[in-house]
Amino acid sequence: MSLLRLLLPCLLLAAGPAPAADTWNTPHAANPILPGYFADPSLVQHEGKYYLYATLDPWGGRTLGCWESADFKHWTYRALNWPTKEACTSPTSKGAMVWAPSVVRAPGGKFVMFISVGNEVWVGTADHPIGPWTDAHGGKPLIPETYRPGYHMIDAEAFVDDDGTGWLYWGSGWGWKNGRCFAVKLTPDLNAFAGEPVDVTPTNYFEGPFLFKHAGRYYLTYSQGKTVTDTYQVHYAIGDSPLGPFTEASNSPILVTDHARNIVSPGHHSIYLLKGRPHILYHRHRVPYVADTAYRQTCVDELHFTADGLMEKVTPTHSGPALGQGRDAGRLAATATASSELGADHGAAAVLDDNYATRWAPAKEAKGGWLQLDLGTAQTTARIEVRFEYAWKPVRFRLEASPDGHTWTTLADHSDTAFQGSPFTHTGPTTARHLRLVFPADAEAPGVWEFAAFGR
Repeated sequence: MSLLRLLLPCLLLAAGPAPAADTWNTPHAANPILPGYFADPSLVQHEGKYYLYATLDPWGGRTLGCWESADFKHWTYRALNWPTKEACTSPTSKGAMVWAPSVVRAPGGKFVMFISVGNEVWVGTADHPIGPWTDAHGGKPLIPETYRPGYHMIDAEAFVDDDGTGWLYWGSGWGWKNGRCFAVKLTPDLNAFAGEPVDVTPTNYFEGPFLFKHAGRYYLTYSQGKTVTDTYQVHYAIGDSPLGPFTEASNSPILVTDHARNIVSPGHHSIYLLKGRPHILYHRHRVPYVADTAYRQTCVDELHFTADGLMEKVTPTHSGPALGQGRDAGRLAATATASSELGADHGAAAVLDDNYATRWAPAKEAKGGWLQLDLGTAQTTARIEVRFEYAWKPVRFRLEASPDGHTWTTLADHSDTAFQGSPFTHTGPTTARHLRLVFPADAEAPGVWEFAAFGR
């Protein structure tokens, strides 16, 4: 890698606003909106804050990912007490992990979460989006694996109509084919069936249903294709009631792969009014894309409707919509170096570009090592932030500061007691020219999305 390529993101940070180009590695790009691999996003808004729930990739974890934000720009990882693989275990749950959350608020005020564990659906309730959550059915799934033999009982998404009536949509197929979508009316508390499910499967349906209402009509949106290849995409169908019948629109699909722009397999989405405008929240593959892997990242873009009620084709962006941009105010310009790098796409400079699509990664199988910032001159920082590659994995490290690159002072020490979460934040005035993360020699160094010092 040339020296110019290593320094370019740093020079751009020092020079001012991001350029207009919408490429995956443009500094300040706001898509992905989360630092890490998160799929199947669901969102609720409560008391002026956003809470985003998602599958931990690859292929789910023993719990969910949950993020909290007051501005849709700066997100903090929150640990949930439920669901967990251990708590959501039944004779039919098998070995698959926790995935595909849907969180809504019931008319009575409770928050209700539908979650897939293996090939079945569980339900939890809470008074607050972060919990504590309680299993609504005493350790039993709402929809067991055996409910509709031959189909996958996953991807349950709840919809609350204007009159407070709740509806649930779910279902997929086996072997990436024969997907079916089932729907049912819910009880007022939203955690049980209030009738018999019906099959509402539209054309080209495979999985990931999400119902959205616009101008009095019901839009059943869904994913078709295979998520670990480049065929995954978003379709939609329109109906006059929550149970349809749903007819696929003439301009479906609306969100598809664009290899030329490094956007691969966008799908398993949800739709919300954000700042008064419809937005589509979805996952797509990390860059560089590697086929048959599930390292997906959460993105958001605006959704528009034509005058006659069709959803317009979505142009997926790297820059993201306005509500997600501008998260680096007060960041100090710096250059970055590291003990090792995993190739041209994972250089140390990536931690300076305010872009969650790019990251520093150490050389393959490297143990220990360090990642260092040079602020150019001694400066006083108000806070230091680090976003590690996996928010939910424990990380061992020391944060150190130096006036000259020779004498170092420890600011925070997690060498023995690992840190878990995102971001790691060190607050309080620190005067230094150099800052560095040092990883123990007996541990693999983690990837890092961002390592930044702020002057205010």
